[in-house]
Amino acid sequence: MNIQIFGVLKCQDTRKAERYFKERRIPYQFVDLTRKGLSKGELERVSRAVGLENLIDKTGKQYQKRQLQYLVHDVTEELLNDPLLFKTPIVRNGAEATVGYQPDVWKTWD
Repeated sequence: MNIQIFGVLKCQDTRKAERYFKERRIPYQFVDLTRKGLSKGELERVSRAVGLENLIDKTGKQYQKRQLQYLVHDVTEELLNDPLLFKTPIVRNGAEATVGYQPDVWKTWD
């Protein structure tokens, strides 16, 4: 398994996801979205697994702050330019990915 967790340290679900993998001694790589977002290729692979609309957090502070609910926008461009718009955590294992805390799915990744 090659687990990557994309998230924000302040996010409770991100911390729960990290704890899940630590408790099972499964190595993972953490990518802090406040410092570095997903690359275009990573975004495409993750969106193939979970769907592009599922990646943007329409109830989050950043979405409200930028007033994107009132603007016509390209979701891909917005996510690439502002990684704080992602729902977190995004957990990726190769071609498989999840959004949010989903331990039931992660158990099947053995």
